[in-house]
Amino acid sequence: MEHNTMNKRSISKRILYIVISAFCFALMNLFISLSGELPFVQKSFFRNLIAFIAALFLLFRRKQRIEIYRGNIKDLLLRSIFGTVGISCNFYAVDRLFIADASMLNKMSPFFAVIFSFFMLREKISLFQTIVVISAFAGSMLVVKPSVTNMDFLPGLIGLCGGICAGAAYTYVRKLGNGGTKGTVTVIFFSGFSCLVTLPFLLFDYHTMTLVQLGWLLLAGLAATGGQFAITAAYCHAPAKEISVYDYSQILFSVFLGYVVFGQIPDWYSILGYIIIISVAISMFLYNLASKEPASVSG
Repeated sequence: MEHNTMNKRSISKRILYIVISAFCFALMNLFISLSGELPFVQKSFFRNLIAFIAALFLLFRRKQRIEIYRGNIKDLLLRSIFGTVGISCNFYAVDRLFIADASMLNKMSPFFAVIFSFFMLREKISLFQTIVVISAFAGSMLVVKPSVTNMDFLPGLIGLCGGICAGAAYTYVRKLGNGGTKGTVTVIFFSGFSCLVTLPFLLFDYHTMTLVQLGWLLLAGLAATGGQFAITAAYCHAPAKEISVYDYSQILFSVFLGYVVFGQIPDWYSILGYIIIISVAISMFLYNLASKEPASVSG
């Protein structure tokens, strides 16, 4: 009885971590939107700068060494490239779409991670997983709403590309973890790489910011860092298949924040897309629980 009680508390703690992470990432998108008409590259730089400083501080506090294995350098670079493009696409979409729509398109990453895992990690894809990926993509099209007359089509398409890149990045995170690279080192490498890549764009196309705008960007960076640490804590204590579905609570937070702050109300096409994507996410969650195979990384 005591063991069952402790196990339930442990599961509840893991779920709490991932819900906190989802809330932090929803706040990040809100703060990015509130920062106003600044280049998305400039927003990406400050977001990653805060994450880099926080991860470096944590590394020194734990007195850990930055150990990068020669065989993992290529994977670190590819993880960083996909991650940088993914964040930039997400911020571009957040500036031009409803926060909930941009968040949902970014949450397509677990489904694309299944595809990338097939090519990169040689993991088998079952018929059920194939159906799930196709269904999720169909749901994303309801959010993107491809049409020549739809002004939100391009931002939606770019937001979806952000979800694709995030799926590739998470797959490389898994590969690096299997290769012995510590999560903190991966975060430092990725954040530092992103800052270096976006710095030239920042220098040549820097937009003067007010103190309020700078404050929003710093808050976005802090929220992103909090979300990263919370989701890391969740996945360090539980396999993805047990908790990944709770990451979709970010959509609920995004809908609420978008409505309260901006008065945004998603249209019925988007809402139907949300329902389809979340439903197939729950289906994949239940499938992974019943399967002996490990689930794809989410978050």
